[in-house]
Amino acid sequence: MEDGFSSYSSLYDTSSLLQFCNDDSASATSSMEVTDRIASLEQRVQMQEDEIQLLKSALADVVRRLNQSEEQQAMGSRRGPTKARPMIATLPLRPTVNNGTVLPKKGSSTLPSPSGPGSRKDASPATNKSTVRRANSNEHVGTLSRKDSGDSKGNRTRAGSTGSNSSSKRSDSKQRDPVFNAGMRHVTHCKEEGFVKMFLKGRPITMFMPKDQVDSYSLEARGELPSNKLKLDWVYGYRGRDCRSNLYLLPTGETVYFIASVVVLFNVDEQLQRHYTGHTDDIKCLAVHPDKITIATGQVAGTSSDGKLAPHVRVWDSVSLNTLHVLGTGFFDRALVCLAFSKSNGGNTLCIVDDSNDHVLSVWDWQREERLAEAKCSNESVFAADFHPTDSNIVVTCGKSHLYFWTLEKGMLVKKQGLFEKQEKPKFVLCVTFAENGDAITGDSSGNILVWGKGTNRISRVIQGAHEGSIFTVCMLRNGTLVSGGKDRRLISWDSSYQQIQTVEVLEFFGPIRTIAEGRGETVLIGTTKNFVLQGSLDGEFMPITQGHTDELWGLAVHPWKPQFLTCGYDRQVCLWDSCTHQLIWTKTLEDTAQSAGFHPSGAVVSVGTQTGRWLVLDTDSKDLVTVHTDGNEQLSVMRYGPDGNFLAIGSHDNYIYIYAVAENGRKYSRVGKCSGHSSFITHLDWSVDSQYLVSNSGDYEILYWIPSVCKQVVSVETTRDIEWFTHTCTLGFQVFGLWPEGSDGTDINAACRSNDKSLLVTGDDFGKVHLFSYPCSQFRAPSHVYRGHSSHVTNVSFLHDDSYLVSTGGKDMSVLQWRIV
Repeated sequence: MEDGFSSYSSLYDTSSLLQFCNDDSASATSSMEVTDRIASLEQRVQMQEDEIQLLKSALADVVRRLNQSEEQQAMGSRRGPTKARPMIATLPLRPTVNNGTVLPKKGSSTLPSPSGPGSRKDASPATNKSTVRRANSNEHVGTLSRKDSGDSKGNRTRAGSTGSNSSSKRSDSKQRDPVFNAGMRHVTHCKEEGFVKMFLKGRPITMFMPKDQVDSYSLEARGELPSNKLKLDWVYGYRGRDCRSNLYLLPTGETVYFIASVVVLFNVDEQLQRHYTGHTDDIKCLAVHPDKITIATGQVAGTSSDGKLAPHVRVWDSVSLNTLHVLGTGFFDRALVCLAFSKSNGGNTLCIVDDSNDHVLSVWDWQREERLAEAKCSNESVFAADFHPTDSNIVVTCGKSHLYFWTLEKGMLVKKQGLFEKQEKPKFVLCVTFAENGDAITGDSSGNILVWGKGTNRISRVIQGAHEGSIFTVCMLRNGTLVSGGKDRRLISWDSSYQQIQTVEVLEFFGPIRTIAEGRGETVLIGTTKNFVLQGSLDGEFMPITQGHTDELWGLAVHPWKPQFLTCGYDRQVCLWDSCTHQLIWTKTLEDTAQSAGFHPSGAVVSVGTQTGRWLVLDTDSKDLVTVHTDGNEQLSVMRYGPDGNFLAIGSHDNYIYIYAVAENGRKYSRVGKCSGHSSFITHLDWSVDSQYLVSNSGDYEILYWIPSVCKQVVSVETTRDIEWFTHTCTLGFQVFGLWPEGSDGTDINAACRSNDKSLLVTGDDFGKVHLFSYPCSQFRAPSHVYRGHSSHVTNVSFLHDDSYLVSTGGKDMSVLQWRIV
């Protein structure tokens, strides 16, 4: 303990205090005006207090780390969510004095900004701002070089309030203040000054409460669960880009498919969806039992805040949505890629291929949850596996450079390789199905359909060049017609003697055909690689019944007075949706990948921010382009209009907030300036109800306040603590700090949104969870209702204008989920 403290003392020598106090060079300039002298003296006082606080924080950090070490030893193998940082890297450096000016500490940062090298170019402009104002910034949490500096210059709010310096410093040293310790995160409450201080990754975040709560607030009080709950109402999207054989029609008239960790049962005629939500991560494969009621789905290995999730198969009832059996937990590796029920023995067995290096094929008695046999299938990719329709002991698998016929004999799987003989061996055998007579039919990457005689491993028939390019799917209809589809977007039907009947080509906009399923009567269902589900007939037009994004999804904006919302992402698609009809109103393709969006209060236009610094304004009704602007060359994380519609604030990854004056109902824009002061990228913005103030959060946990009309920072606590905010999307602030989970590293909450009636707060996290809290959420470890559905980080959440629904977007799962508030 003493050794640790002495090491910090040597790094931050307190003798510098005397040196600094006796140095008159900082104020010796005879031409310095009175105000400058006062400012210089204020800075000196602040510097002395910072040095003292630095020593305090260093000591506190040593104690905290010792406590952590003891806890970890006591808890054995359990590991915390974040690693301890080396103290030398996390302690701040002393500022230098140059001609009476205290240089901003972010200029001497030895660590890169999270926004990358490009974010450092703004260090010089920020320095040109008034250093007195920067030194007294309100609710500032320090730059990246000040990560574990306790309450040094990281919290300069007290200096911003005249006359409160000494009293608040004294209150910090009181031992009677309530403290909640949560590993890398603890919370303290200073009742005299009316603030709560939270530490994320060792960085202090000071949050001042409204004056009317100063006397009544208690940190020890327990938060309450909200009386409302969420119910999954609609799932937008389908996973066809990288999954196969995942589209079926049930006798109930429901189309079954999956996206993220949700299986969707969609009745197209009645426009109703039901959802199976038993999975905890990405679903990769699906199989329907011959009884057309029982369904099996397999998921990938995943992670959660509680640890790792094992890949497994869930067998469930499509009527009741109850889970019947869970297979293979602890046996499978990485993920499940293929599933199929047997057909001739009443569907009693299930074959499964996992995504391990050997792509292990296993056969299960799923009702007994008993593994009957297993074998290494191939060290190359496996794309399909299926039981023979008349012999439940024969399984066929295919994939990269192979086609295998497996026979189950006495608990062993015996393999026979398909012989291509004179036929050129394709690079990939992509799909397999069976004819009525038991022949196996495959489609491959050479565009050929091959027929393999029943009970043999030899080719009996070749349809050379059936498609131009890869054949992704073959499907045998009830009437004996074979249907094939692939990369050429053609749907070709073949008769029993493999003569072509007719060809239908789907639009390029829909993408190549990934899977085919038989619908009712003459209808056929198609899943495409661009994540469309199409419905049509072999001699007619195909129309989408489900569609979604095809790449990572970040942008979400809700219409100010209509039941509509807009999504955008890395697929360069901007989509406007109707939450009542669940239909796509329009979609527009951009030149750049999209990152963020925001509606003008009139609803007439919507602005879209991209990853390149460009932003566009689109007409909401016609989707026509209104105007284009560029600010910087980094991604624009937030687009937020003021409630009166006269200003637009744009938060960028170059650490600036760009302010534009808006006229003509959102059709004319003129740049006012940029707010400079953050030392990391902007993450969230909110406007005050009167449109006079702006609050911002950044990647290094700063909370700064602004007067956007003049691009000036507000440093007075008395001014900012009682501001009423029109929205609350910032994840840092007194009203919302309870949303942070124990052990958080400060990056695992991506988005927050307060309901319009100010009673609920919702968040999206890195573990695919949506959390519903009561608002205000200003108690440590506030309880919440937790909902699954996403399988990737939840990138955005927002209530619709009337709080009837909540919309959440998944990042890499590309899904949009609509939740009903009940």
